[in-house]
Amino acid sequence: MYNFKINHLVSLPKPLTRRLTFQGLLKHKATMGTGASKNLDSSSHGSGEDKDDHGGGQLYVSLKMENCKLKGDLVPHVVGSVPLVGSWDTSKALAMERESTSMWELSFVVPPNHETLDFKFLLKPKYNNVPCIEEEGTNRQFMGGTLQGDARLAVFKLTPDEVLEYRVFIKANRVSPFDLAASWRAYQENLEPSTVRGIPDVSINSLPEGVEKGSSASLDLDLEQYLVPAPTTSVVYAANLTETPRSLKRGGVFSNAESSNKDSGVSVDRPATIKEMEVVIPDPPKLYHPPGMVESKSVGTFSPSQKQDNHRGMFVDRGVGSPRLVRSASAATLTTAIQPDSGAKRSMPAAAGAVAAAAIADQMLGPKEDMHLAIVLVGLPARGKTFTAAKLTRYLRWLGHDTKHFNVGKYRRLKHGTNQTADFFRGDNPEGMEARNEVAALAMDDMTAWMEEGGQVGIFDATNSTSERRNMLMKMAEGKCKIIFLETLCNDRQIIERNIRLKIQQSPDYAEEPDFEAGYQDFKRRLDNYEKIYEPVNEGSYIKMIDMVSGHGGQIQVNNISGYLPGRIVFFLVNTHLTPRPILLTRHGESRDNVRARIGGDTVLSGNGELYAKKLTNFVEKRLKNERAASIWTSTLQRTILTANQIAGFPKIQWRALDEINAGVCDGMTYEEIKKNMPDEYGSRKKDKLRYRYPRGESYLDVIQRLEPVIIELERQRAPVVVVSHQAVLRALYAYFADRPLKEIPHIEMPLHTIIEIQMGVTGVQEKRYKLMD
Repeated sequence: MYNFKINHLVSLPKPLTRRLTFQGLLKHKATMGTGASKNLDSSSHGSGEDKDDHGGGQLYVSLKMENCKLKGDLVPHVVGSVPLVGSWDTSKALAMERESTSMWELSFVVPPNHETLDFKFLLKPKYNNVPCIEEEGTNRQFMGGTLQGDARLAVFKLTPDEVLEYRVFIKANRVSPFDLAASWRAYQENLEPSTVRGIPDVSINSLPEGVEKGSSASLDLDLEQYLVPAPTTSVVYAANLTETPRSLKRGGVFSNAESSNKDSGVSVDRPATIKEMEVVIPDPPKLYHPPGMVESKSVGTFSPSQKQDNHRGMFVDRGVGSPRLVRSASAATLTTAIQPDSGAKRSMPAAAGAVAAAAIADQMLGPKEDMHLAIVLVGLPARGKTFTAAKLTRYLRWLGHDTKHFNVGKYRRLKHGTNQTADFFRGDNPEGMEARNEVAALAMDDMTAWMEEGGQVGIFDATNSTSERRNMLMKMAEGKCKIIFLETLCNDRQIIERNIRLKIQQSPDYAEEPDFEAGYQDFKRRLDNYEKIYEPVNEGSYIKMIDMVSGHGGQIQVNNISGYLPGRIVFFLVNTHLTPRPILLTRHGESRDNVRARIGGDTVLSGNGELYAKKLTNFVEKRLKNERAASIWTSTLQRTILTANQIAGFPKIQWRALDEINAGVCDGMTYEEIKKNMPDEYGSRKKDKLRYRYPRGESYLDVIQRLEPVIIELERQRAPVVVVSHQAVLRALYAYFADRPLKEIPHIEMPLHTIIEIQMGVTGVQEKRYKLMD
């Protein structure tokens, strides 16, 4: 039994703010001195009971104010007749704290010798004491735990013509010291609001906090001052980032190029491939077909007379440690088993939900060549083919499809050098035509060989400007992969001129040409040579993008396109363009759960988080001051809404898709608690954070799936966007723009109080980072 009484209000230092604790009371008792100890009731030592508790204990008062239309940075305060609320000194008024987006709260205990309490509400700026606006009307008064008079709105007259009203909720309860101590113990164990015997946690707000450097002047940002190093994103010619020709390893096919590359430092080794497998299927000849059925050549269908090859089935990995459904080789019934994915062929993407389901359907129902997809670019030079191919590769990889970009120009440069003039590209130059067809065939061989090893989508990047070339590619792909031609047509001479100049600046073809004008004229002649023999696509399956690059209209034509993945590709291409604009990614300001190291939840901001919200507001308003079409996107959780709440002048859009990863039954726990109480789950998550799904929650793959509409909309936007979201979500979004592998997503650093600015334009994606607070 705890034997003590509160004799006057106690102001607690951090970190005991917000919560009046048993520990704090004992600390106060110990520092009162010999004389003060006489104020404590000692008559109950023999009985183990505080006699005054029979009179009802201490008075617990809860004050709440509600108003959805907050005015600037004005914060409600309480000033009153007792020392803790300033003894009517407004400079010492006690700040209320935000309980939700519209509610402010203050709770405290009134000791017996101060049970008559007079008080009023004030509005004060958070970071200084003036101006101070006192509520209209007489003082509010408590006597013996009862509010005197009728409850009324708190009315503040900001100007003679502007009035702000708050709804007021006032509640008083008697709380014994024993219940105070028990509530504190529960709080210590849970680090979250709790009740003991129906008694709410007793809390007390801290005194107004200062701002960094002691003044709000530090919030007037110099943007460059906050720049911090970001991952290297120097401009690189997009074609040089494509797949390295494996033909370099084939008995000296590129012997001349190899010898020259040794001196230039160009690596000819093919990067190792790490397969990310979520869905695995048997080899094509062993696919299960119902009795009496034979394979039809039409995509996704069976004819009535198909035959069964064997009884092998499929299994789908639905999370680390989950059993997979497989068909026994010797039985006709399905059983559960766990098998390793390593070494399996015909692997499906490391994806979830619709992506995995569509992948199974495509491979189970389609003919062999439909298991692999080749997107073959078609178009004149300087029409954005390589840029489009790079964006499409990044998008498909992010969705979990094993995708590679094969650029024929890279093969040509390695085989024949970079000093070819426009004459090399003439249609009446048989040596040049043969050489270019040879490197195209080598690139196609490499792509189909990679697909035989398990690759899914190949992007074949070249002009492919004649029917003869395209027919050659279709014959090479027959029985190996399905070809969809992607033709880019542009009639905007301004865009073409811009692309030509970028080509001269960036392409290795002109790296050794010191005279820009000479390179420009040579490329114009090359373009003329292609235009003389160019034949638009009218064969096979194709997608035509006509004047789509500007994002202002244009059209897209589709012929003989079916299936989930081709459909997603068309949808993505419809929404892409080359308009430069920045995208700003930032986590919400520090929340109370961040301070407690708890995952999930929906708490409000801490003091540091509120300060970051202020700095973010100033940053955005300065950075985007000339971008009136910009918008602010947040999740539906209040910590992101509060972070963006003060940003004025831009529309705010809440996306449920931007909510933090759902931690399921682990929501509100710390990782130490998960490790202690759920060791199997902790181990599974540590083993594979990408695929691990919280019980009744989500995995990173689930997050990627629900973020696809966000990515499509970010690609479609032509004005800047500020995304205020959460760590896991921003990791996934950042990985898309930075083209990071799926397996790296759960480990990408995404610090608090830092803005990542992604600049999207014709030269690719670049980034800057601004750190506003430590």
